[in-house]
Amino acid sequence: MKAMILAAGVGSRLDPLTRAVPKPMVPIVNRPVMEHLVQLLKKHGFTDIMVNLYYLGDKIKAYFGDGSKWGVRIHYSEEDRLWGDAGSVKRVQDFFDDTFLVIGGDDLTDLDLSRLMRFHKEKKAYCTIALSLVEDPSEYGIALLNEKGRITRFLEKPKGEMIFSNAANIGIYVLEPAVFELIPNGVPYGFGANLLPLLIERKLPLYGFLTSSYWKDVGNLKTYQQAHWDALAGRVQIQMPYPERRKYVWVGENVEIAKDAEIGYPVVIGSGTRIESGAKVLENCVIGENCVVEEGAVVQESILWDGAVVMRDTMLVRCVVGRECKVKSNVAIFDGVIVDANPARSKA
Repeated sequence: MKAMILAAGVGSRLDPLTRAVPKPMVPIVNRPVMEHLVQLLKKHGFTDIMVNLYYLGDKIKAYFGDGSKWGVRIHYSEEDRLWGDAGSVKRVQDFFDDTFLVIGGDDLTDLDLSRLMRFHKEKKAYCTIALSLVEDPSEYGIALLNEKGRITRFLEKPKGEMIFSNAANIGIYVLEPAVFELIPNGVPYGFGANLLPLLIERKLPLYGFLTSSYWKDVGNLKTYQQAHWDALAGRVQIQMPYPERRKYVWVGENVEIAKDAEIGYPVVIGSGTRIESGAKVLENCVIGENCVVEEGAVVQESILWDGAVVMRDTMLVRCVVGRECKVKSNVAIFDGVIVDANPARSKA
């Protein structure tokens, strides 16, 4: 089966973390969020994957290559501008010859894609969208379903009295190649803004698959941090990158932990990292690979990207530290984002 991962976005809501890293490469428990998606697609039998690229696309391509490391074949569509989600799929329509799936490259989910595909085929749908109940529908496209699951009404990002449902489009679509006849060539085109309302207008079979599975768009700092806490708590089923050395503590290879260092839980500590004497890595921490937490430093509810250094006697609480950043000694930082002032030095 074939799928497409949408990976062209700029990721402005995650700035400054995305100044040197494209949003699909932002790490969730030390692996790019897109890697978790590739693993999910492979698990459900999707072996040919198209990925569209625009912003810092070379970094995505360099990391994933042809996909053979994950047992899939990855193909790339390099774009000269942002074409919208449906417009980007239209540009590679020759890649798809049967029912296919489209998913956002910055989504963390454990949705049962096999059940979604079965539902789509049973309904003989043109398009099926995955839906999740949300508290604030104004940030999403919302759908109204009849008793058979067919979508009778859809509205993109409604406001105030226009909100008629809390069943939100989470950006996972199953499509038939026939939909390409409805998407124009050479213009930006969106699923929510354009294609879905058109399907309803023409009374073509558009269905909604309501799911309670985990899904989170990691497109802003709050949801990015929450996705980590959810992964550590087991609320989303993803493959952890390292063995569980003790309950709720996952540790990579060649990690040095001083005897008098304190390690709380749940915690992930990446390979090649050093935790020095008297340092504390407390609950809800994800420490990247080749990091250093120096003597007497305290890290709590924080995320360190690869190569980050927390210098001695420093306290970090609810912080995100970018790749290869050094946090100065003898400071306390709460709810901060710390990135390299010269992002050109960062590596993908």
